[in-house]
Amino acid sequence: MPVGQPEFIDNPEPRCPVVLLLDRSGSMAGQPIEELNRGLMIFKESVEEDALASLRVEIAIVSFGPVELAQDFVTIDGFVPPRLTADGGTPVGEAIDFTLDLLETRKRIYKADGVPYHQPWVWLITDGAPTSPWRNAAEQINRAEANRQLSFFTVAVEGADMAILRQIAPPQRPPLLLNGLDFKSMFLWLSQSMKRVSTGKPGDGMTVLPAVGWGSAPN
Repeated sequence: MPVGQPEFIDNPEPRCPVVLLLDRSGSMAGQPIEELNRGLMIFKESVEEDALASLRVEIAIVSFGPVELAQDFVTIDGFVPPRLTADGGTPVGEAIDFTLDLLETRKRIYKADGVPYHQPWVWLITDGAPTSPWRNAAEQINRAEANRQLSFFTVAVEGADMAILRQIAPPQRPPLLLNGLDFKSMFLWLSQSMKRVSTGKPGDGMTVLPAVGWGSAPN
């Protein structure tokens, strides 16, 4: 029985942690950042429709341009989507390092309170090229994937440097190019996927995910 953290006493369900690693650099200004913000609202509303997922899915948001924790881990009922604004560069490597540290801290909290948890998902969305060193971060991502410590997904918005993203993304899960600015469909897919994951038991392995209709793997 979890003890210590009030959030786990009130809700001892296993957790499905997902970190949204969101590019809000200057190039996302205008419609891209607006559609991204709408997508966050859609994600919350969709997950909330599922009673079990609402208890189990935890979301954190790390935005970059500059890097900051826009939302610490919280279950969907307590999630208030932040309104992101576009500004700054694209420090992808720094943002990944921050995210990995955030995840390790969260895992320690789960373990200390006896809370089972599913393999975390990290969801990177970017429209540019990294403006900070990224190779070490890419190595860490690939190592963590190989050790089944997380599942890393990469979504490229038009203008992203696909050559670099292919090196950051795990080889078994290459980056997908978003269809236009269809963040709505992407976040609905993510919510449906997390609903499926939440029905299983931690350690069951990767759940069969819905077909992707919102993006494609470019040549």
